[in-house]
Amino acid sequence: MELNLERPLLFFDIESTGLNIPSDSIIELSFVKILPGGEQRIKTWKIKPWDYEKEAQRPIDPKASEVNGVTDDMLVNCPRFSEVEPEISGWLEGSDLAGFNSAKFDLPMLAEEMERVRLYCKREVSVNLHDARMVDVQNIYHQMEPRNLRAAYRFYCGGEDFDNAHTAEADTLATYEVLKAQLDMYEGTLKNNVEHLASFAPQRSIDFCGYLVKGQNDEPVINFGKHKGRTAAEIFRNEPSYFDWIQKSCFALDTKRQFALIEARLREERKKPLGEEALRSAALNLKEHFNG
Repeated sequence: MELNLERPLLFFDIESTGLNIPSDSIIELSFVKILPGGEQRIKTWKIKPWDYEKEAQRPIDPKASEVNGVTDDMLVNCPRFSEVEPEISGWLEGSDLAGFNSAKFDLPMLAEEMERVRLYCKREVSVNLHDARMVDVQNIYHQMEPRNLRAAYRFYCGGEDFDNAHTAEADTLATYEVLKAQLDMYEGTLKNNVEHLASFAPQRSIDFCGYLVKGQNDEPVINFGKHKGRTAAEIFRNEPSYFDWIQKSCFALDTKRQFALIEARLREERKKPLGEEALRSAALNLKEHFNG
């Protein structure tokens, strides 16, 4: 079954120097863009992983090389991410996103590279990845038939392994084929629209790594460490230094940016005069305190 799309759906897959988002980099990025009507466009970049602080090529973890088959010498003459970012952003513009387990790693890794362009190249990028809906085919698969991409391809697409597994382009194309086959197999259950398909990965996270999530009334809530479950506003009132600690610690740049945006909003709200109801509440609290 072909996809029923109102706007382009961009399938993507990443190979990287390792699995630590703040300290690793993209070495291969593949896009398969499906336009409304079914037209398919493919683009793959080989990227020199760049450490912007050391101004040097970032080495690939040997364990990552064992999986993706890419070695440092293969990337010496490739462009850095910052050099191809305008082209990448052009492909992303106006599209929703799709991938296999991409919400947990590929999307945060892509966002990290975008933030590095902002921070180290002092250049604004034209897309905001937080605006795109994300269809994670793995989440649909795990709810329907829990396994992995190779097993998913065998199960949904005819029983054979696909060629060149663990290359970004092969994995991306396989993911696209799996989603179409899922729509065929679960025709009575799955709706053929991106909003429904994206609902299999409820997007409650504010940052891509999930350290901030939406609580009641979409209020930002800390989702890790000693303050897990407490609102960001409460921490800002009682321990404002926590926000400074976030910026100085080893968190993904997108996580730091979302904390900074929340802090800026809370500082602005602090400057606003209290409304009548808030003043009445504050007066009652003071009265109870001093009478007590």
